[in-house]
Amino acid sequence: MKHGALYRAGSADCLVPEARCTTNAWERMRGLLGRPPLATGQGLLIDPCPSVHTIGMRYPLDLAFLDPQWRVLGMVHKLPPLRFAGRADARATLELPPGALAAAGIAAGDVLEWREA
Repeated sequence: MKHGALYRAGSADCLVPEARCTTNAWERMRGLLGRPPLATGQGLLIDPCPSVHTIGMRYPLDLAFLDPQWRVLGMVHKLPPLRFAGRADARATLELPPGALAAAGIAAGDVLEWREA
C-alpha cells in the first residue's frame, strides 16, 4: 500500500493526514477486513472500487465515493456492519472512521488530492 495524505485539491487543507491507498487487487479485496478500526485522521482509499461492504466488520465506516478525478460524488455516514454501499458512477471509495466526513468538512463536489508521505 502507498502511504500519504489527502488534501482538498489545490489547497493546504489536509483532510486525511494518515491515508493509505491500495496498489493491487489483493489489497482492494481485503480492504479493512481483519484490521482494527481506523483512528481519527486515518483513511483507506480503494481505487478502483465503486462499492464496498461491511460484512465481517465490527465497526461502522464513513464512505466517500469518488469519480476518476477524485471529485466526491456522494457520501454515506456511519455505514453499520453487514451492509453494502456504492455508486455505479464511482471510480474509488474512501473509507474513514465514523464522523470523519463531517469533522473534515468533506462535501459532495469537493476534489481530493493525494500527496505521498
